[in-house]
This record gives sequence, structure tokens and C-alpha cells, in this order.
Amino acid sequence: MGITASFLFGCVCALVIIAIAEWPALPRARGPWRMRGGASPRLLVAGLSLSAAGFIGLVVHEGYTGRAVVPTQGDRSTVGFGSTFNEDGTPVKPGDTTTPVRALIKAQAHLSREEAVFRTSLPGVALSQGEYDLYMDWLYQYGSGAWFTSGMRRELLAGNYRAACDALLDYRKLTSGRKEGPGWVVNRRNAQGQPTRWEFDCSTPGNKVCRGVWTRQLERHKKCMELQQ
Repeated sequence: MGITASFLFGCVCALVIIAIAEWPALPRARGPWRMRGGASPRLLVAGLSLSAAGFIGLVVHEGYTGRAVVPTQGDRSTVGFGSTFNEDGTPVKPGDTTTPVRALIKAQAHLSREEAVFRTSLPGVALSQGEYDLYMDWLYQYGSGAWFTSGMRRELLAGNYRAACDALLDYRKLTSGRKEGPGWVVNRRNAQGQPTRWEFDCSTPGNKVCRGVWTRQLERHKKCMELQQ
């Protein structure tokens, strides 16, 4: 039997209510971090958590699949709301299945692990709630390994908030161990000069390979820049 949007929304709201009840009051960071224009002040990352709105936005954007799929060429298998890991930390495998309720629990467990990594990766850094939610959305998609080497983390550690927003646009390419088709170019060669990896630029106009990847990055960048006002 299929699931309806109202059913999914109800499941999300139930988990959000539970989460809100358990969230402690967050201490505000001391220092010159209040943003202009009446926007939310920045708080130390160590005292922040993904907001209810951020969680709902993430799962709605990811969409739901009851059986594991590979969303884009070269990606890991995902199930439920884009989860690449199960509740116990084991990776999702091809053929794995889930239910809407289990998928929400799986997503929350995945996010809890990633949030712990995210907070420790930004010692002394302050973010607004919107910025925190946005970068957690990115981390949920790309993983903590990619986050540690990302331009966003580097710029945030340096206090360059606008540059961190711009760094989001660097993540627009797919890579593969073979040339998948037209538009794929050599990304890496071995010592003998032979191609070993190829890449495709998702910002290529009109492409049907991964246009959604680039669209999502543009949306994140736009929102990130609006939060700097």
C-alpha cells in the first residue's frame, strides 16, 4: 500500500515534537556575532542542534524510498530519506528495505552521529540556526569525510562566512572509475599517464546526468547569502 504526503508529514511532526521536548535551552555565545537586520544571532556551534524546521526540510527534500537505491551515478546506496547508514551505524546495502516510520528514526540516528562530528570540527566557531541547519543539510548529503576537507569548513574556521557560502558552489561534480558517457572528462591519471578516474560537471547547461545536484547547491548558496544580510 502506498504512503500519502499527509501520513509522512504526521510521522515527521510526531518525531519533531518529541525532539523539541528533549532539546535544552541553548546558551548564546558571547562576542560580536549578532547579525545585522534583525536576523538570528550566531551561537557557538557546540551549543546548537538541528532545528525542527531543518529536519523537516531535509527529509522532504531527500524524498522517500522504501527500497535502497543509488540516487546518482557513483553514489552509495541510500534508503528511506536519503540515509546511507542504518540505526546501528552499518552501511545501507542494495536490496535493503524500510518503512516511513523506521526511515525517520534511521535519518534521526544518522543525523545525531553526523552532528557530533560537525560540532567537533568547528571549535570556537559561531553560526546562526539557519547556517547550522544549512551546513548540516550539506553534510547529510556528502558525509563527514567530505566536510572535513571542504572549503566551507576551512572558511568558517577562518571567520569568512561569505566565502564559506561561495565554497558551496565548488561541489558540483560527479566522479566515476570509468567514462560514463558524453561530457565526462579525465579527473585523474596514474603514473603512466593513463586515465583512472573521470568527472562530470553537474552545472553543464541542459544536462540530464545530475542537474539536480547543481540546482540544490544553487539553492543552498542563495539561502546562505541571504543569511549574511
